[in-house]
Amino acid sequence: MITIASLFVFISFYMFYYTSKRAVLSYDYSFEKWMNNNPKQTKITALIFLLLAYSLWLFSKATGSGTLLFFIQLMTIGSLIILLKPLKVINPKVITVLFILVGLLEFYYY
Repeated sequence: MITIASLFVFISFYMFYYTSKRAVLSYDYSFEKWMNNNPKQTKITALIFLLLAYSLWLFSKATGSGTLLFFIQLMTIGSLIILLKPLKVINPKVITVLFILVGLLEFYYY
């Protein structure tokens, strides 16, 4: 459950990052171009993913600790996206492998 919430936070912040006017963007994939060309739909979708992630945190943890962990996760993932995306470290293959590995670890230790 935490891995899915983390994935939703990552996707939503990534979508908000691509609607920014100040960010240095590279358009390696077609969905990145679409996100930049359709900022209103992208922001609405990103907000829905962010609220879904927050509700998953509230469902898996209590209100106070879920909110705290959600904001810690949002700050951590947001910082990593802002730092690593201009360096082109973040690509779909790396993210897929990372979240599959973390998901397997979560199921193993749960």
